[in-house]
Amino acid sequence: MDSLIAAAARALATGDPLGALNRVALRDDAPALALRGIAMAQLGDLDRARLLVRRAARAFGPKETVARARCAVAEAEIALASRDLAWPSKALAAASAILEAHGDQVNAAHARYLEIRRLLLLGHLDEAEHGLARQDLTALTPALRAIHELAVAGISMRRVRAGAAQAALARAEEAARWARIPALAAEVEQAFAILEMPAARAIARGAERPLLLAQVEALLASKALVIDACRNLVRERNKVVPLARRPVLFALARALGEAWPGEAPRDVLLARAFGARHADESHRARLRVEIGRLRRLLRPLARVSATKQGFALSPRGTRQVVVLARPVEEEHAAVLAFLADGEAWSSSALSLALGTGQRTVQRALDRLSADGKVQAFGRGRARRWMTPPLPGFATTLLLPAPLPGN
Repeated sequence: MDSLIAAAARALATGDPLGALNRVALRDDAPALALRGIAMAQLGDLDRARLLVRRAARAFGPKETVARARCAVAEAEIALASRDLAWPSKALAAASAILEAHGDQVNAAHARYLEIRRLLLLGHLDEAEHGLARQDLTALTPALRAIHELAVAGISMRRVRAGAAQAALARAEEAARWARIPALAAEVEQAFAILEMPAARAIARGAERPLLLAQVEALLASKALVIDACRNLVRERNKVVPLARRPVLFALARALGEAWPGEAPRDVLLARAFGARHADESHRARLRVEIGRLRRLLRPLARVSATKQGFALSPRGTRQVVVLARPVEEEHAAVLAFLADGEAWSSSALSLALGTGQRTVQRALDRLSADGKVQAFGRGRARRWMTPPLPGFATTLLLPAPLPGN
């Protein structure tokens, strides 16, 4: 490694892409192309970065397996920042194995963390948690330790464990301070800010109030009967009745919960469950059938009884019924929730993350675009979607060790 390549690699390791470009911008050899690609990624030009890294991988000879593996890791990180979640994880795992076999433990660990972050974005929390448990924390650099703790915090937030998330972010903040990488410190700061933002709304007795993540955790641990509209289930502490695959039943349960301690009129239940504006006898018959199904499912937690005007919910052994709703509820709110991270998403990546069809996602994006809530740039497969204006900080794009071969 010559002196300019070494200096450029050190600049990238400290989050100084302009300093790296000053040293290798005019060079077209393979190591310089790779470092230029990482620098452009850190500056936000992801398309140019991807092209440079691919050129570098082709420029390295067939015997330079370590350098080519590092290029594969760099391209995977660019894909992650581009929210291209369909990149082949097997190729990344193969690159990680090559790096580990040749003693490059740092970049091998970095490759594994890229896969963990991808799993976290896709909502595969068990797999991400299993991947974290297999990491050797004693061998991590400060930058990788910060990334590890950010992933731990992300899983804890998804699992509504505010205390664990706070502790993980404190450890990430300390590691980022040792790493001295501004972008990494900004990412930790942004994660801290999320803990201070409303995570949900509590609706009870006709009133609603915003809840922080810690307050949501406390509510779920309380004796209240919680009708969880974030996960479509009804729960009382450890007793859970999942209704995610029974949308009509959950709509009825939520309407009953919002009306508690009073009754929910039949016309309200018909509108909420079936969208019926002008109910006829067939609607009322179907309502009786669905209420009967809901009554059987909720029997361990609550009673559903008929009244003169409709139906009422009576919890067993609890003093309160609370509906836990998302902070913002509107059509296509789930799509907006993913776009709120400030990154540019493809429709295919959103489809993977939401677990729904790409045509369904595209229709939602078109509707949101017509309403001015999202904007698109690029064409064809390069088309990306984001919310205007861009919030937060850019994803850190940094290989923690020099990309070229030793």
